[in-house]
Amino acid sequence: MSRLRPIVVGNWKMNGLKSSVAEFSRITEGYDIGLRAKTDLAICPPFTLLSTFAVVALGSRVLIGGQDCHRSPSGAHTGDVSAEMIADTGATHVIVGHSERRADDLDTNVVVHAKARAARRAGLVAILCIGESEAERDGDRTLEVLEAQLAASVPDGATADNLIIAYEPIWAIGSGRTPTLDEIAEAHAHIRHQLALRFGDEGEGMRILYGGSVKPSNAADILAVENVNGALVGGASLRAVDFLGIAHSYP
Repeated sequence: MSRLRPIVVGNWKMNGLKSSVAEFSRITEGYDIGLRAKTDLAICPPFTLLSTFAVVALGSRVLIGGQDCHRSPSGAHTGDVSAEMIADTGATHVIVGHSERRADDLDTNVVVHAKARAARRAGLVAILCIGESEAERDGDRTLEVLEAQLAASVPDGATADNLIIAYEPIWAIGSGRTPTLDEIAEAHAHIRHQLALRFGDEGEGMRILYGGSVKPSNAADILAVENVNGALVGGASLRAVDFLGIAHSYP
């Protein structure tokens, strides 16, 4: 299989005000022709900044995504945002199933499945997150958990063009801890195997990102692991110098 074009995605979570446009502009300005040749870049800001960032990103090739979406296109869902609304801002991607949504908002695999379908309905690329807890890792259940999440969360008909998988071990998110490179390789190989079994060539072409305390100091080693096709970056994406430093880890 030929090398898949990587993508480095920044998840800003609940961070960013209008003044953050200056920092985002430094990201777009730093995404020069040399870096464009190496990797795709995307930023997922809070919903309040989606439209603004989409305008700032015009011409830069930096992609914009939402952090979550509702299953329905519209309706009586106070406080929620539909995939169609996200697409209407100019965004092209949306994160679904992030562990913080699964924990804080009780997004089950069934809900994540519906959100991934909603993203496809709206023409968005779903960045679908899966990952094990510390207890599941310690109980040697990581591969079992990942397999179950993939089976229940990924909708039929998914393609390499409308789905990206992000493996984020829950215990590594924001903790400063990361799995060993061998553990990352094992998880990504298992994910690839499951995708290929279910989707054939499309599964072979789906990008699988690693997320969980990715930073400039460890990015080169992580991004060199087989079947790691990019990164989903949290805190380190809030500063242009760090986010671009991670992207520049590609040779």
